[in-house]
Amino acid sequence: MKKFFAQAYVWLLLLLLYAPLIFIAIFSFTKSKVMGNWSGFTLDLYTNFFTGNFEGSSALYSALLNTLLIAVVSALAATVMGTLAAISFHRLRGRTKNTLLFVNNIPMINPDIITGVSLFLLFVFLGISKGYMTVILAHISFCTPYVVLSVLPKLTQMNPNIYWAAMDLGATPGQALRKVLIPQLYPGMISGFILAFTMSLDDFAVTFFTQGTIGLETLSTFIYNDARKNGLTVELRPLMTLIFAFVLVVLLVINLRSAKQAKKNN
Repeated sequence: MKKFFAQAYVWLLLLLLYAPLIFIAIFSFTKSKVMGNWSGFTLDLYTNFFTGNFEGSSALYSALLNTLLIAVVSALAATVMGTLAAISFHRLRGRTKNTLLFVNNIPMINPDIITGVSLFLLFVFLGISKGYMTVILAHISFCTPYVVLSVLPKLTQMNPNIYWAAMDLGATPGQALRKVLIPQLYPGMISGFILAFTMSLDDFAVTFFTQGTIGLETLSTFIYNDARKNGLTVELRPLMTLIFAFVLVVLLVINLRSAKQAKKNN
């Protein structure tokens, strides 16, 4: 009975988590403007989305492009900075290491609205015009700690003598970093990049306070403004479904490869 209730609890939790996504996916195959009203199966919403045959298509495409551009640049920069920071943290000992790890965790615990307002005030104080640059810098600032936490476990699992063995064999610190450490940390870096990309893609509060008034919109701010006007654009349903399907496929591929690699190592 304990096993039954434990499994039932897990499945119930998964159902609650995925029910909204499944609901959106189902109603992306009908033209009804009201969610919950099924007016017949059709692929018209997908056709409209890919052809741009709907009102506000240019604004949605622009927001989607901005979102992807900001997410990729922010995730790449956060991956590089977070990996180097994780290596530095790993080499520290005692109170200094614990203090820096505590400071690294603050942006993840801090509410997004506090981070957004703080960065907004910082950019105003420094006299930096808000736009692409401020949004990217803001996203890098809150994505980097996630990369650090993704890379640190790989450093803990790695044999610490490999790096020094490379140095003893004549490698420079840069060569040892590129040819010894990075290949060992690659899985953690990929996980950190995906996590940073997802966090940037999903962010609203920080983007809202740092985007300025130049007309820059990301997908989250577009949906917010669209909902305030006259309800959500129905073509957002296929877009959300495609994003969910893409993320699901990527995670499945990564997990299958990891399981295959672990089985091979054993």
